[in-house]
Amino acid sequence: MASYRIEEGLRRLLVLRKSLVQAISARRNKAGQRLAFIAGVQRSGTTMMMDVLERSAETDVYHERDRRAFDNYQMREPAVIHELLQRSNAPCFVIKCLCELQHLQRLMNDFAPARTVWIVRDYRDVVNSMCKSFGNQAKQVRRIAVDRDSDGWQGQGMSDTTHELVRAHVHDEISDSSAAALIWYFRNQLYFDQGFDHDPRVLLVRYESLVTQPEPEFERIFTFLDLDYRARHSRKVVPHSIRKSREPQIEQPIRDLCEAMTRRLDGLRPIHGGIAA
Repeated sequence: MASYRIEEGLRRLLVLRKSLVQAISARRNKAGQRLAFIAGVQRSGTTMMMDVLERSAETDVYHERDRRAFDNYQMREPAVIHELLQRSNAPCFVIKCLCELQHLQRLMNDFAPARTVWIVRDYRDVVNSMCKSFGNQAKQVRRIAVDRDSDGWQGQGMSDTTHELVRAHVHDEISDSSAAALIWYFRNQLYFDQGFDHDPRVLLVRYESLVTQPEPEFERIFTFLDLDYRARHSRKVVPHSIRKSREPQIEQPIRDLCEAMTRRLDGLRPIHGGIAA
């Protein structure tokens, strides 16, 4: 707890110092101001990405715990975000997009010029992290299988094809692990449903590459967002979270879906955005 308070205090000092510096250059910064969404399935490394970007002097970062931009971890209406953007003096306004993945294409158009970094993490590590952090996935997917809009944002935006696939794999005895894997699958399917595999405004990155090769990978991301990168920005990134838990017990048909999605994501080739290998 003490270490967290120290870290949070240092973070607030950094943000305050950045705000003062950005205010001095406000007119120049506003002229080329842009918005960046940090997107992905929950437990995929988006917080780590936000923390790294927050160390840049060029950013104004809004985490999902920030009540100015979020209510119960969900992004406030666009008018509120537009107002925050107008008040920001930073060259790059950064905001997390998790619960709103199904609306991301519209959000990018509403906040043009906007860019997105979409993070993908190994489904097995996401499953373990979800089950440890939440533990209610089975109930969620059973409700979603009946009505995709019945459980808030989780099933929203799901295509008819994906919903039928979910219905075919959900049963009364499904485990939290299998349900979490199914959530990983259908939330990442939104990447393709919105055409982001052909959208140069979207950069797809692998969590595993970020934590094992932080300097080249974050330099690629910073360049994509038109930010200056320094090695100190990512110095705290470490690979200790890769496959540190035992293999989750996932039903084979659902595991097959996740493996197929992994191959599909791995098969993408970079365009302007594309995938950071």
